[in-house]
Amino acid sequence: MTDLTPAERRIWQAFPSDEPVDLRGGRTDAAADGASWGPERTVRAEVLRALLLTAPTREGAAAGLTLQGARITGVLRLKYAAIDHPVRLRGCHFEEEPDFYGARMRALVLTDSDLPGLEASNLDLEVYLRLSCCRIRGQLRLSGSRIGGGVFLNDAVIGTPGAPVRGDESQPTSLLLNHATVGTDIRAKRLTVHGRFLLNGTTVAGRVLLDGGSFANPGGSAIHAETLSVGTDLSAKDIRATGRVDLKGVRIPGQLDLHRVALSNPGRLALRLTSAEVGELWLRGSEPVRGTVSLRRSTLDMLHVPTGVLPDGVLLDGLTYRTLAPHLPAEERLPLLERDEGGYLPYAYEQLAAAYRTAGDEAAARTVQLAKLRRHRHTLPWYGRIWGHLQDATVGYGFRPMRAAGWLAALLLAGSVAFAVRHPAPLKADEAPGFNPVFYTLDLLLPIIGFGQESAFAPAGWQQWLSYLLIVIGWTLATTIAAGITRALSRQ
Repeated sequence: MTDLTPAERRIWQAFPSDEPVDLRGGRTDAAADGASWGPERTVRAEVLRALLLTAPTREGAAAGLTLQGARITGVLRLKYAAIDHPVRLRGCHFEEEPDFYGARMRALVLTDSDLPGLEASNLDLEVYLRLSCCRIRGQLRLSGSRIGGGVFLNDAVIGTPGAPVRGDESQPTSLLLNHATVGTDIRAKRLTVHGRFLLNGTTVAGRVLLDGGSFANPGGSAIHAETLSVGTDLSAKDIRATGRVDLKGVRIPGQLDLHRVALSNPGRLALRLTSAEVGELWLRGSEPVRGTVSLRRSTLDMLHVPTGVLPDGVLLDGLTYRTLAPHLPAEERLPLLERDEGGYLPYAYEQLAAAYRTAGDEAAARTVQLAKLRRHRHTLPWYGRIWGHLQDATVGYGFRPMRAAGWLAALLLAGSVAFAVRHPAPLKADEAPGFNPVFYTLDLLLPIIGFGQESAFAPAGWQQWLSYLLIVIGWTLATTIAAGITRALSRQ
C-alpha cells in the first residue's frame, strides 16, 4: 500500500520483527473514548488486513502485530483467513465490528479494547484468546471455535443493559460460546453480561472460572450451559444472576462451586441442574434462591446445601447423592422434601435416609423413614389411614419398637391389678393350677405363647369384657409389630 498515514507506516515497519507500536502518546485515556481520537491515532482496518495477509517478514525475526491505543476505522475483515502471526490489539477502539469468522490464527489479543461486537464463530486459535477488560457493546460470537489454549474474559463487559441484541427481543443474546472446544481454561472472573450467556455443548479441558460475575437477562436465561463438559471444576463464587441459570446435562467431575451466589428469577426456574453428573455441588453462604430450583435426575457425589438456601419451590425427583453436608438433624432436612412441587416422592426420602446411613447416623435415617411413611399415609384411602395411624401410634411403623414395650407394660399392669382384685373362677376346680394374675394377663395379651392360665379360668361380668379387650389388643399389637418389624428389616 502506498497511501499510508504516519501511524500506519509505523505499524507496517514494526510488523516484521513484532515490535510494539503505542499510539497513545503518553496518554492513559480509555478505549471507550476512542471516537474522539485524531488522525495520529487512526488506523484503517484495510491496512491491518493487508498487512496480516501479505505478511512481510524479516530474516531471523518473528513477525507479529502488536498495537496499542489505536482507533480502527472500517471493518477488520479476516473471514476464513489463515494468519500465522500473533495479533495483539490492546486498548483499541473499533468503529465497526471485526469479522474473524472461520479464521485460522496463532493468538488473538484484544485486551482493554472497545468494540461494537465481535464475530469470531468457528475461529481456530492455536494458542489463546484474550479479551480481558474489553467492552463489547453488542454480541461476542465464539460458537464452534477451537482454541488450543485458554479463553480470558476477566473484567470484560458484554452487551448493553436493556437493549435487545440481534435477534429475539425477549431473549437478547450477548455472549455465544456454543459447541466450542477450549484446550485449557475459560477464565472470566468479574465478567458482566447483559443478555444470555450461551455455553451449550462446549468442551473445556480444564476449568471454567466465573467468580464475581454478573449475568442479567430478567425473565429469560442468564447462563445457558446445557451439556457443558468441564475437565475439572466450574467455579462461580459470588456471582449474581438475574434470570435462569440452566446447567442441564453438564458433566463436572470436580466441584460446581456456587459459594455466596445470588440467584433470582421469581416465579420461574432460577437454577436448573437436571440430568447432570457433578462431583460436588457447593451452595454454602449463598442468599436464598428467588425462584424454583430443579435438581431432577442429577447424580452428585457430595451435596453441600445449608438450610434456608433452597426456595419453597424445589424439584428433586430422581436426585442421587452419596453424602450431604453440613450434617444436620433429620428434622431440619425433612421440610425441604415436603416442599417438592412434584408432591410425595418416595425416592427422595430413601435417598436422604441413605445419606444419613453413609454418615453413620442410623437414628436420623430411621426418622426419615418414619416421616416417609407418615407422608405416604396421606395418599391412602380412609381405611388405610386408620391402619397407618394404628401402626404409627403403637410401634412407629416398626422404627419405634420401644413403644410396643410401653404398651405391653401398661396393659400388663392394668390387667394384673384387675384380675388380682378378683380372681376368675376356675373351669375345673380340682384340675386348675394356682391362679397368677400376671401370667393370666400375659396369656390374654400374647396370642402365640401360652402359660396354661387362660384355658383354666373363666372370667365373668366386667372381667370377661376386659379379657376380650386384652385379647383383641394383643392380636392387633402383635400384627402391627410384625408388620412394622418386617418393613424395617426390608429397608436395611
